[in-house]
Amino acid sequence: MSKTADLSVNLLVVDDDLDIRDLLSRYLGEHGFTVYTAADGVQMREIFAAHRFDLVILDLMLPGEDGTQLCRVLRAESEVPIIMLTARSDNLERIIGLELGADDYITKPFEPRELVARIRAVLRRTRPGEMLPELKGESGCFRFAGWRLDPLARTLRDDSGRMVELSPGEFDLLLMFVEHPREVLDRDRLLDRSDDRDNAPFDRAIDVQVSRLRKKIEGAHPSPMLIQTVRGAGYIFTAKVIRE
Repeated sequence: MSKTADLSVNLLVVDDDLDIRDLLSRYLGEHGFTVYTAADGVQMREIFAAHRFDLVILDLMLPGEDGTQLCRVLRAESEVPIIMLTARSDNLERIIGLELGADDYITKPFEPRELVARIRAVLRRTRPGEMLPELKGESGCFRFAGWRLDPLARTLRDDSGRMVELSPGEFDLLLMFVEHPREVLDRDRLLDRSDDRDNAPFDRAIDVQVSRLRKKIEGAHPSPMLIQTVRGAGYIFTAKVIRE
């Protein structure tokens, strides 16, 4: 178990890969979280019963009971947020995990910093108004095309310091884009990250959000500049992003 910073946010990592458990325990611990680990469902039950957890990171492929079974167990007993890990990119598996009650889904291999961002996004939704551990060594802000995005304060400001209001879903969508600049992101992946779903048909919900976000960061420009559509694939954020 890693030592916590001054704020106690307890995470449980359930993964049969010792290297991944050690990596996440060390990395998440360095970023202010208290981390417990389990290799299978038996250990998960024992540790979960003995401690209070704010979030569980659950691998899909486990010996014995797999991640979907354990997700059902956790959801039946608790409302603890769950992020699923998997080595597969199968959309059906992602949908099944979310339908079982998982709050987010990330595919291996992944950048540990992306996992931290996902954890923080889920905790912000499930623990609104509460302070979270701050990332060490960086302010965590992003600069692009005259804008400054602050994930901790959840603010977007232009180069004059004026703040632009974003809905929670628009903010999470923009955060996903700046975390993955110049990378094609498909609609399913973006929709999973966004929590601001409206009444639009499912296959168009993310398109509606992208359209709204474009208007706020690109203004009335006649053609998209920062968020471009990749026909048949999704969207790509074309701006150069600088991490402060």
